Amino acid sequence: MKSNVTLKEMVGTKIIYAVLLVCYYWMWARRDWHNYYEVIQNTIFTFTILFFAMQANRIYKYSKEKKDQQAIQNLCKIDAIGLKIMVIIAIIIAFASAVTFIDGRMAGYALVGTIFALAVLRFILFCSMNRKEN
Repeated sequence: MKSNVTLKEMVGTKIIYAVLLVCYYWMWARRDWHNYYEVIQNTIFTFTILFFAMQANRIYKYSKEKKDQQAIQNLCKIDAIGLKIMVIIAIIIAFASAVTFIDGRMAGYALVGTIFALAVLRFILFCSMNRKEN
C-alpha cells in the first residue's frame, strides 16, 4: 500500500490518542471491579501497542513527504483557538474543585473529557478550514 499520509489523517488520529487517554484514565480512576474489566483492559492495551506501531510507520512516511504549508498554518490557528478554550475550561474545573463542587476524580474525568472534545473539535475545524481554502 503506497498511500500518501495527509495532515488531515495526522490530525484525525489525535482523536484516537484522546480516546486511549480516556480509557486509561477510566482504568486508573475507577473504584469498582468486575471480571470483564480485565478483558477490556487487555483489549485496550493490545490495541494501543498495535496502534502505536502503525502510527510510527505513518509518521515516518509523513516526515518524508512534501508538506502543505497552508494546511500547517490553518492548524496553527486552530491550535491557538484550542489553547484558549482549554485554558477557560481548566480554570472552570479548577474553581469547581476548589469550592468542592467536584472531587479530584471527577475533575480528572472532566479534564480527559475536555481533551477528547478538543481533539474532535480540532479535527472538525481543520476539515472545515481546509475545505474553504481549497
